[in-house]
Amino acid sequence: MRSATVQRETGETRIDLTLELDGTGTLSGETGIGFFDHMLHALVKHARFDLSFTCAGDLHVDDHHSIEDLGICIGQAFHQALGDGRGITRFSHSYVPLDEALCRTVVDISGRGFLAFDSNYARSTIGAFSTEMVREFFKGFVDHAAITLHVNLLAGINAHHQVEATFKSVAKALRNAVAIDAGISDIPSTKGSL
Repeated sequence: MRSATVQRETGETRIDLTLELDGTGTLSGETGIGFFDHMLHALVKHARFDLSFTCAGDLHVDDHHSIEDLGICIGQAFHQALGDGRGITRFSHSYVPLDEALCRTVVDISGRGFLAFDSNYARSTIGAFSTEMVREFFKGFVDHAAITLHVNLLAGINAHHQVEATFKSVAKALRNAVAIDAGISDIPSTKGSL
């Protein structure tokens, strides 16, 4: 079982989190940011990860710290759960439409954190969720997961659809990249390590 548990406590958030890469797509936990919880559910559902967490954040300030810190914690758990990456597919891409919206994601489980993010959303907020936080969430995730992620929003006019297509596209690419390839028994790198 590829799973990990992490804790993070700062003056802004307190998070306890467990991530299972070989799951069924279940989510247990709430941030207090309704739309973000909806996106986390979409992420784990389509990645087929199991995620359980508690998150106490300074929502009286805004949504920034809770969202960014959850990205960091999920990234840390992802990196730990993956181990040395032996046998994984490593590279993957995904195109996901949601009505008029379309997002492309390309991922490399590289051992190096890099995010290229090209997405302009139709409005700045969805409920209590700031759309600028999509990038911040994935930046926190990528830096701590040590992966390369390219995300391009290719179409869309409805912000809800645009953001949801983004999370689902990332989820599908991650699911395929961490999948065990029966034809690979070693670490998928000419260096011998990711």
